[in-house]
Amino acid sequence: MTSAIVALPEPRATEIAAELARTGILIVAVSSPGAVPVAQLADADAILLPATRAALTADLVAACDRSGVRIVTVGRGESRLLSRYGLPEALGEDADVWRIAEALSAETPRVARRPAPPRRRIIAVWGPHGAPGRSTVAVQLALELARGGRRCALIDADTVAPSLALLLGLDDEAPGIAAACRRAELGALDAAELHRISTPMETSAGTIDVLAGLNRPSRWPELSAARLAATLGVCRDWADETVVDVSAAFDSYEEVTDDLAGPRRHAATTTVLREADVVVAVTAADPLSISRFLRDHAELRALIGPTARIVVVANQVRTGPLGVDARGQIRRALERFGDITDVAFLPFDQRAADAALLHARPMADVTPRSGLVAGVRHLAERVAPPGRTEVTDGSRRGSSPVVRWRRRAPAVPAG
Repeated sequence: MTSAIVALPEPRATEIAAELARTGILIVAVSSPGAVPVAQLADADAILLPATRAALTADLVAACDRSGVRIVTVGRGESRLLSRYGLPEALGEDADVWRIAEALSAETPRVARRPAPPRRRIIAVWGPHGAPGRSTVAVQLALELARGGRRCALIDADTVAPSLALLLGLDDEAPGIAAACRRAELGALDAAELHRISTPMETSAGTIDVLAGLNRPSRWPELSAARLAATLGVCRDWADETVVDVSAAFDSYEEVTDDLAGPRRHAATTTVLREADVVVAVTAADPLSISRFLRDHAELRALIGPTARIVVVANQVRTGPLGVDARGQIRRALERFGDITDVAFLPFDQRAADAALLHARPMADVTPRSGLVAGVRHLAERVAPPGRTEVTDGSRRGSSPVVRWRRRAPAVPAG
């Protein structure tokens, strides 16, 4: 015999309970949706609730999961709410008692289909010495990922030349990443604390939470490997995508020192790269930067291992330093000397960069039609987790009615 708890508004709760009892369902308790007797869940096989946010609370769902109680909902509920908890599809408001009894007694209720949520990730933005544009790419990438509906955080973990606070016009005296690391060492860091000490930045893509970097590079010992690793672990519970800007040098360069137990200047970079799910490796499109990039790429690959994914980006592409067919020359050099066959290219746009510096805002907010902004948007599509739907909000190309008509129109044979 199936036992159930009926938690519906009165007088329907009493009426449904009486009818269910006549069909052979053992009624354990009758209550209102907001006063479910949690102590009696252990005596029930199922519970009947309205498909509303007031009734389906996270605490109640967790209690039912612990007790092995099936949840059956009735009424016109929110499909997203049911999908979030993986609950059976709601029965209609006019469902008869026999259908309700069948749902309460079913061993394998029909669950509303929902796609598996993408894994929350750490994205490191790295590049060799020589200002290839790491910070600029990090800011724009975070904004474009947020435009795709992901909650994004932006962290400045550069212990040599932190710059995100200056680029975005933020207060460099804010707690930032250093405060997060101190709290992580004490075990007092969680998602709520990260939200409190971060600085919200309002953009055209929504709010991005920013953890500013060190206001003085001499404070680099505060970003130790253990502290930063613990902080990044909490960041996975805080944001869907955490974009971290790091310096160029690896900690492995300091292995020749005698003091192996002491703090290391570039431990922050090493830690972020090892913890990252995706590494966006940026090189400037000139011979010197590409040479430095190829020299460090092998060590980068050895440092992060085979699990993390590397997305190579050639930034500031122009004909000046390389002459005709700059992209072709870069692609051939990376393939020949680094076995790199997949490269994303970002054009050089000095006007957009100057406007962003002048207004201390992301380029997408100041110069939305910039070719660089469009390039980072395509880069974000590469970096985005699998299964994400294409987002064209704010895109002059993708959201154009003419472009949408061309996509739907059948291809016309040549001639």
